[in-house]
Amino acid sequence: MADDNTEDLDWIHLDSQYDAEAGLILFEKRLDRMRNPRNGKEFERLVLESVDWVNMVAIDAAQRCVMIRQYRFGVGYTTLETPGGMVDPGEDSLTAAKRELQEETGYVSDNWTYLGAVEPNPAFHNHLCHHWLAQNAHLGAAQNQGDGEAIKVELMDTEQVKQVVRSGELKHALALSALSRVYPLWPLPFVHPVDDSDPDSR
Repeated sequence: MADDNTEDLDWIHLDSQYDAEAGLILFEKRLDRMRNPRNGKEFERLVLESVDWVNMVAIDAAQRCVMIRQYRFGVGYTTLETPGGMVDPGEDSLTAAKRELQEETGYVSDNWTYLGAVEPNPAFHNHLCHHWLAQNAHLGAAQNQGDGEAIKVELMDTEQVKQVVRSGELKHALALSALSRVYPLWPLPFVHPVDDSDPDSR
């Protein structure tokens, strides 16, 4: 069992500065001056502040999962993933999940279950991504995409979801985290061939 006494690992916060000139859209750039508890040396550490995120596993009456495809600028290609987005000021994560599902896909649901939260990257992100399950989802409105969005909706049955995960077509970490709480995605251990020449296998 892990030792719960981690006080000797906690770094000492000395001060923080925000970079108003960073010009970031989704994050606020913060630089923390921290002291290493092991050797007393001081370091500057980057934190990207953000509101919390949500992503949803939405399943319709035919037990099909509502998936989306959209271009992702970081990797430079279109990815397959679950719907998701940001928690707006004044919202809780459930309100944000309902709004984002409707805006991105047109689907709505009256049957929601909280699946927990994960830290997207605690090395330099300060926020959480909340996972929600929407059952008996159905079309309730047209998509309401923002000017910076171009999203295609795709319905997949259980075997199709498992296949796109096992093939590596779907490798969005937060989508995998949410889906793994609803579906038995892979046999264990999960072994996947690596092709370093194929950017889609990275």
